[in-house]
Amino acid sequence: MSPDEPLVATLVYVEHHEGEPVRGALGVVSKAADLGDDVTAVLCGPGVSEFASSIGGYGAGRVLVADDPALADPVPQPRVDVLEQVVRDQGFDTVLFAASVLTADIAAALAARLDAGLNWDLVDLERADGRLVGKRPALQDSILVDVGWKRDPSLALIRSGTFEPVAKGGDAAVQKIPVEVEEWSAQTVMLEQAHEERSGPSIEDADVIVAGGRGLGSPDNFSLLEELARALGGAVAATRAVVDAGWYPYAAQVGQTGRTVSPKLYVACGISGAIQHKVGMQGSGTIVAINKDPHAPIFEYADLAVVGDLHEIIPRLTELVRQRKAA
Repeated sequence: MSPDEPLVATLVYVEHHEGEPVRGALGVVSKAADLGDDVTAVLCGPGVSEFASSIGGYGAGRVLVADDPALADPVPQPRVDVLEQVVRDQGFDTVLFAASVLTADIAAALAARLDAGLNWDLVDLERADGRLVGKRPALQDSILVDVGWKRDPSLALIRSGTFEPVAKGGDAAVQKIPVEVEEWSAQTVMLEQAHEERSGPSIEDADVIVAGGRGLGSPDNFSLLEELARALGGAVAATRAVVDAGWYPYAAQVGQTGRTVSPKLYVACGISGAIQHKVGMQGSGTIVAINKDPHAPIFEYADLAVVGDLHEIIPRLTELVRQRKAA
């Protein structure tokens, strides 16, 4: 974008959990700032004013706060009411979301309300001649295709884990906005919310991930990975075959139909390396693969290949890590 062109007004919906903005949403804020856009973040829910100003450090020049009890439950329609009014009143050209179960519902409903276009599962964004261009994987993530929008505003859902939050410094102006929820939007009431029981970071936030596949042999052997992850201060992940078999929770699935992760270190244990799994973790900094099959496809893109019995290697590796940390 040339210095003479006006800045594109971009709104980023920032989801939050347990009093903190979600990492993926902060990454989208940073990406929008890198595009040279005039970035505004929006937060919805009671208590969000407490951490609103911190989002300025990731590239947002302004943060809109819908701090209201009507937004207490994480249900989509009240949030759509808020976003629709914001977009109509302030004329945003682009609205971006980090993909999640909640934001998928919000983005789809908002697109319908605004009669706007929505592109989803995007893994990159760029500006070409002032227009937004998205990059979407196709053909089992083997290629990227360019996608665009026919009219404004342009709505986009970014694949989970795509953009890393980048601390840019600076402050954001925090502005409280009125909340007007339609009567029919308030009819949905959340009766119960299940919380994932885990210790340590989630796989989206972890700098280290230890992942297991069918090569572990049985679900009981995930305890080996949990011990290694605990020693490394990381999280445990799994392949689709493993979670489909009931060996590990679906929340830990990495791959085309699971989560996309980009840790500094990814340790793949007993994972063959099918393309569906590769696309979910290929953005990792360093990939270490442990497999007894020397011809496993995962070795083609691993930075370090270890051929051997993981049932012997992982306990020994865990012990070495503990010794090193204790020294």
